[in-house]
Amino acid sequence: MKNNYHIGALIIRVLLGITFFAHGVAKYQGGIGNIADWFDSIGIPGFMAYVVATIELIGGLALILGFGTRVVSALMVIILLVATFKVKLAVGFFGNGQMAGYELDLSMIGAAIYLLLNGSYVISIDSLFKKGQKPTQLV
Repeated sequence: MKNNYHIGALIIRVLLGITFFAHGVAKYQGGIGNIADWFDSIGIPGFMAYVVATIELIGGLALILGFGTRVVSALMVIILLVATFKVKLAVGFFGNGQMAGYELDLSMIGAAIYLLLNGSYVISIDSLFKKGQKPTQLV
């Protein structure tokens, strides 16, 4: 049963990492300056667009690799909470046709909090630094 716990954490970690990595890439490919302008328009300093996009990009990759899982997850929770309360709450749970709602954000917050509390050590760089234990493996 313990393997199921570790496999579940691995799946959550990798999928959350892929999702954040893709969002970070999209912000840079779509024109990070445009995102910075939009941040300014909603009352968030424009430079934070660069901070958020970089955390999503590098943090997403770190989650995929299992490096700094708890720290990265905490940063993701903060980003998602700000996005939810600053933008998404106003458009509703399912959105308004032009913008997605906060239903996905809630799921991602839940996943990130799970990783923040429990970590994920299967097939991860973090497992190499876990005190007094061998790297956790699937088998």
